[in-house]
Amino acid sequence: MDLVLFDLDNTLLAGDSDFAWAEFLIGKGVLDREVYETKNVTFYEQYKAGTLDIFEFLDFQLAPLARHKRTQLDAWHAEFMDVSIRPMMTAKARALVDKHRSEGALMAVVTATNSFVTGPIARAFDIPHLVATIPAQSDGIFTGKPRGMPAFKAGKIERVDAWLESLGLHMGSFDKSWFYSDSHNDLPLLARVSQPVAVDPDDTLREHARLHAWPVISLR
Repeated sequence: MDLVLFDLDNTLLAGDSDFAWAEFLIGKGVLDREVYETKNVTFYEQYKAGTLDIFEFLDFQLAPLARHKRTQLDAWHAEFMDVSIRPMMTAKARALVDKHRSEGALMAVVTATNSFVTGPIARAFDIPHLVATIPAQSDGIFTGKPRGMPAFKAGKIERVDAWLESLGLHMGSFDKSWFYSDSHNDLPLLARVSQPVAVDPDDTLREHARLHAWPVISLR
């Protein structure tokens, strides 16, 4: 059996769900455009540059979850899926997931974006497992803080290892292990698997892939 891990934003999705979620809430009038739009762009640019402080970003990203009831959040997310996410789910991405599923692989989405935003997206791709940053809850209400290690950079390795351990498995349990990603932020996990694949990569990852003879593909 193979292990197949997919980054989500700008990999399986032709866009960024984190960024899109904030833009969606701004468009709904839930978040103040003047305050949040600038911060949203700034954090996204820091992510692309590799300078993002993940905990500072999570304070920004998770705060809206703590201000609203889960029923309201779920209703907004259902609309978000229809207007923002499904148009980003390309035929090539679906075909890649279907190919690995047909081969009997153990599949997971591995993403720094929080599980509230990404859980329904993983289900829409029919990927059964999600390794993501977890928003903390208290009595069923989001606190606005993360729980445990964010699934970001080397944190993705820690979270994947913990997930596999919960299944009684480890990286060495598989004939081949794949990770598909667009971002140089994912180099730690890409270097850990036997089959790293750069997907519509940023410039840094593209050059790294060239130097190490990694496959480069497009899902757009």
